[in-house]
Amino acid sequence: MLTIDVTTQTPAQLQNYLQYAIAPRPICFATTIDKDGNINLSPFSFFNMFSTNPPLCIFSPARRVRDNTTKHTLENVLEVKECVINIVNYPMVQQMSLASTEYAKGVNEFEKSGFTMLPSQLVKPPRVAEAPVQMECTIREVIHLGENPGAGNLILAEVKLIHIKEEILDADGKIDQAKIDLVARLGGDWYCRVTPENLFKVAKPLTTLGIGVDALPSAVRNSYVLSGNDLGMLGNVEHLPSAEEIDAIMHHAAVKEVLDATIGDAGNRERELHELAKQWLKEGNVNEALKVVLL
Repeated sequence: MLTIDVTTQTPAQLQNYLQYAIAPRPICFATTIDKDGNINLSPFSFFNMFSTNPPLCIFSPARRVRDNTTKHTLENVLEVKECVINIVNYPMVQQMSLASTEYAKGVNEFEKSGFTMLPSQLVKPPRVAEAPVQMECTIREVIHLGENPGAGNLILAEVKLIHIKEEILDADGKIDQAKIDLVARLGGDWYCRVTPENLFKVAKPLTTLGIGVDALPSAVRNSYVLSGNDLGMLGNVEHLPSAEEIDAIMHHAAVKEVLDATIGDAGNRERELHELAKQWLKEGNVNEALKVVLL
């Protein structure tokens, strides 16, 4: 394993390692305005939500690594403590990237990138009409993390109004994760796209107390077939099945086929049972899979 002492790295070298490793990162496409009314539009991937009560997002226009200069977005929010956070999806990613060009102060990136300005209701900076979600925010605080190249400036933006396009909502009026078509930032020139075929769910262990991987037999924990993800799913059940439930699974056609084919061959029996359990885990049949690995 490569081990890196950060003190031996230049800011550019360290930035490369961190941005490739800490990913994907959501994109804050921020609209700001200065005291003279000049509008700026710029994306930042040092961004996330950090509170819902109050609703608070933080993004960071870091000092430029190459020359230690600051960005117009930072300068603007220090003058006018408002912004709009526009969420970026795939249909707008190329224009968003174009808006990151370091145009001179006073140049409107809306015009350069071809986006449509939409008046905000509570704050001075306009919204990006093409964005699927637009959040009008006031700036609570700006925290400077240093004066050296690459130092971040944490902008604490409190969300006041959220505008959501109806075409990304489900029947219950909630955002449909499969419809919003989000993109996220990776390292270098790389991005990723959240498409329906790439989505999956992981059951949250909030309402139940999972038995834990340590409660599984050692043969299961050390299986050559089951992955860490498989073990995590098995360890998230509330309790081990009873002996009667385990015996009952032996009559399932797929299980019976494995048992009949591996009479007298304990090694292959365990492997094939684990293969069957792995398949059932992929299909979401966690309780049945657990019974199989406990045979």
